[in-house]
Amino acid sequence: MKLTEGFKGREPEIVALFTAAFTASEGPGAGRLIGGLVRDLLARTPPEDIRVVGAEEDGALVGAAIFTRLTYPEDDRAVVLLSPLAVAPDRQGHGIGQALLAHALDALRAEAPEPAAGLARAEPQGGPVPALRGPSRCVPALQRPELW
Repeated sequence: MKLTEGFKGREPEIVALFTAAFTASEGPGAGRLIGGLVRDLLARTPPEDIRVVGAEEDGALVGAAIFTRLTYPEDDRAVVLLSPLAVAPDRQGHGIGQALLAHALDALRAEAPEPAAGLARAEPQGGPVPALRGPSRCVPALQRPELW
């Protein structure tokens, strides 16, 4: 398995993966909803506010995780939101989702020392993360009531 970052030029493949995974697990309506969300996230989110980690096997995309910035105007810590993550239905149960998360967390820790401390504390072996100050705001594509 090869882990990659980025999505430019792969948007249709990524949308198809999420649509198929959510259709298989939750039904056609959920597949359309999440596929549309992913299309919006990839098209409308500023590059500095999105990170896509993919998993490939033999050149085919078999998993992907999308992280977007979650803004707290009253708090200077960097926060990211994982939503959504998908693994191809025929590849589930093989550790692909875990590998995507581990890779992304390692990359986030390497980029930002302060958020890295918060990420470490949020893990099961750590203690509680200090509360973030103020209201949060997610990227526009996630501000759709039908998603929540």
